[in-house]
Amino acid sequence: MKLISWNVNGLRAVVKKGFEDIFAEIDADVFCLQETKLQEGQIDLELEGYHQYWNYAVKKGYSGTAIFSKKEALSVKYGIGIEEHDQEGRVITVEYEDFYLVNCYTPNAQAELKRIEYRLKWEEDFLMFLKELEKTKPVILCGDLNVAHNNIDLKNWKTNRKNPGFSDQERTAFTNFLANGFVDSFRHFYPDLEGAYSWWSYRFNARQNNSGWRIDYFCVSEALVPKMEDSFILSDVFGSDHCPVGLTLTVK
Repeated sequence: MKLISWNVNGLRAVVKKGFEDIFAEIDADVFCLQETKLQEGQIDLELEGYHQYWNYAVKKGYSGTAIFSKKEALSVKYGIGIEEHDQEGRVITVEYEDFYLVNCYTPNAQAELKRIEYRLKWEEDFLMFLKELEKTKPVILCGDLNVAHNNIDLKNWKTNRKNPGFSDQERTAFTNFLANGFVDSFRHFYPDLEGAYSWWSYRFNARQNNSGWRIDYFCVSEALVPKMEDSFILSDVFGSDHCPVGLTLTVK
């Protein structure tokens, strides 16, 4: 089973850059998007053979997530059941026979960490949501989690220590998440691989120079680790400031 996650930073813009061709070529069983930046009825995607699930932000042109799945989900949940967190269309959970798949666009702590308190509250509540799901069956979490966990996960770590996405608070929260029984699939397979990034600033020729951050993930419950085949980053796919990331597993 091939799973793909991609922060498209505006789906309508990426459609104009060949999204449907990219989508067809990748041929994933499940394709998750973050930052769709649209409302219901603003796009008509004909993706033959796929069931579509959308979660829209209340605020127009902001955030939003989507899941396209060849197999119809057994159940679908939108949000995490906490009104404070469910206004921005950030989470979709689909249930399959062997696992839950949670597609997430984690809130950014913003410049000067002005949203850090909310971000940490989100981390706490979201982890509780995932652990509750895990009582029923294992969980796969994917998406733009807006954190580079370790120094190896971004190019210029020394100058970013207090910046959003690499603050001590956010990194500690991710360490805590992993300590609660989840595995970063990419680092499971490639613990020491440097230069593996999924987001690059549009400034300073960052992508051309591969001056990036790895902030897009597939993380799995420990029970699913034996079923993982590979975790990968499709850095040659353009159209957004992020590139797709993926996971293959021997599950239904």
